[in-house]
Amino acid sequence: MKQAIEITGMTCGNCARHVKEALEALPGVRNVEVDLAHNSAHFESERELDRKTIAAALDEAGYALA
Repeated sequence: MKQAIEITGMTCGNCARHVKEALEALPGVRNVEVDLAHNSAHFESERELDRKTIAAALDEAGYALA
């Protein structure tokens, strides 16, 4: 399942890398692409992840869902 999210708090390439790593750590997530210019990320997962799960992973990395 493909998912797209908007993220707040990213300001540089390292931020994008941290977001990518946080999303990749979620079970079943693959093919994560983070777009710093548009403050967004696209990824595939085995099943749709709820916003609470995604938000918790991003929060732990220091970022938030928009």
